[in-house]
Amino acid sequence: MKPSLADTISVEIRRESILSAIPQRLILALNTELEERYPEEGANFFRLDADEVAEGRGAFLVAYVDGKPVGCGAVRRTDLHEAEIKRMYVAQTARGCGVGKRIVTELEAIARELGVSRLVLETGPRQLEAIALYQRAGFAEIPLFGEYIGAKFSVCMAKDL
Repeated sequence: MKPSLADTISVEIRRESILSAIPQRLILALNTELEERYPEEGANFFRLDADEVAEGRGAFLVAYVDGKPVGCGAVRRTDLHEAEIKRMYVAQTARGCGVGKRIVTELEAIARELGVSRLVLETGPRQLEAIALYQRAGFAEIPLFGEYIGAKFSVCMAKDL
């Protein structure tokens, strides 16, 4: 069987400060895409504070292919037993190459290091490719939680670690 592109590209994942330039550019690209997909008032949840992804509480990761930043994702512990994936993004040019899968895998590993037993996330119903990625990674849909309760454009998912 011939290897797929996802098997042949080299993806490097680095922990970075959410406040530095590269993460800020990726977050801006993510926010722009989400605003285009969900222009409705109150449809987007962009907040993620630097202290929530500080060492010991979470992490912000950047994915690089050939030295170029192409994606990001964060995990933040929300309580003693649970952490949330936030700010997942892969640039259009790198989609379908396994970058998102690598980011999710690394975020799961960090969540385990944080000592949590459950990982949750929120995405949107117009992001079918994201929902499929999470399902392949073992996440299942759950009722809306936290700030997403009552949100018309939210899909929440969870995975026991």
